[in-house]
Amino acid sequence: MRVVPVGCVNSAMGKGYTIKTLADVPDILGDYPGEMQFFTPELGNEQVALTYRRMPQHTGGKGSYGHFHRRQEEVYFVISGKLQFKLGDEVVEARKGTAVRVAPEVVRSVWNEGPEDAELLIVSTRIDDPRGDIEQVAGFWPA
Repeated sequence: MRVVPVGCVNSAMGKGYTIKTLADVPDILGDYPGEMQFFTPELGNEQVALTYRRMPQHTGGKGSYGHFHRRQEEVYFVISGKLQFKLGDEVVEARKGTAVRVAPEVVRSVWNEGPEDAELLIVSTRIDDPRGDIEQVAGFWPA
């Protein structure tokens, strides 16, 4: 067995895999509370998009906008905590260990009402222009 440092990319050696940790992936949220980290570019994924999100209490889309996609189906997997998902006209609660599949055309938003942080993974197909696939819907989830 050969042990390599975390963050090492071995595809150049013909191994066909990449290993990254949260520390290797930039947070795109800036000053907004929590983290959102797109693993896809850091891993060099060809087919699958993977995003990590940590949501402190009272963060997410409630009182703000929702979004839908032109082509991307998404699966949200709740790693920890409890989240509310607004999917079209319905609001559903998802606890740790729950997976929520959302078709591209469904307007959605996620909110953490709970007192503790919630963590989730978002999995979808990888596309070249993910921001170009999103349409925002203003006023989707009134506070």
